[in-house]
Parts: sequence; structure tokens; C-alpha cells
Amino acid sequence: MSYPKLSDEEIIQRGKEFYEKHIRSQVETVENIGKLISINVETGEYEIGDDLLVTSRLLQAKQPDAAIWAERIGYDAVYAVGGSLVRTVQ
Repeated sequence: MSYPKLSDEEIIQRGKEFYEKHIRSQVETVENIGKLISINVETGEYEIGDDLLVTSRLLQAKQPDAAIWAERIGYDAVYAVGGSLVRTVQ
């Protein structure tokens, strides 16, 4: 499903930028490695948890039409299909 205000590419770009510039240093802690983070790419708000649907719904409760991007903290992808996740943090 496309977000009407932003293209899929813009959501990905903004999500990665928010994570790298503003959020990563705060959330990449031992207790958060492997958890999921959902980020509202318009506001920078985020939720951390073990279930992507739950973290996304928490953001949508605040802004129903939120453009959301997700990341698995400390890894290169949210899920791996037919492969494995590569840890980016030691």
C-alpha cells in the first residue's frame, strides 16, 4: 500500500536518515539488539518492541496516516527469507 504524501523511495530514504542521524546512537544498546523499531518518517517518533505490527499500530494510534519505516536494531534487515540476518553491531 502506497502512502499518498510520500513515495516508497522517500519513506525508505527518510527512515534510514532518521535512524542513522538521530536514533541509532540512542537505541543500539545491548537490551535492544534484535528488537524491531518502527519510525514515523514525518515526525521522527518511534516505537521499539518484539512485534512489528504492535510497534506500527502504536505509531498509527498517534497519527493514523503515519508513513512508517522499520528496522531490526543491530541488523541489516527486518526479516530474512531464505538467508540470514547480518549483524551490524558487535
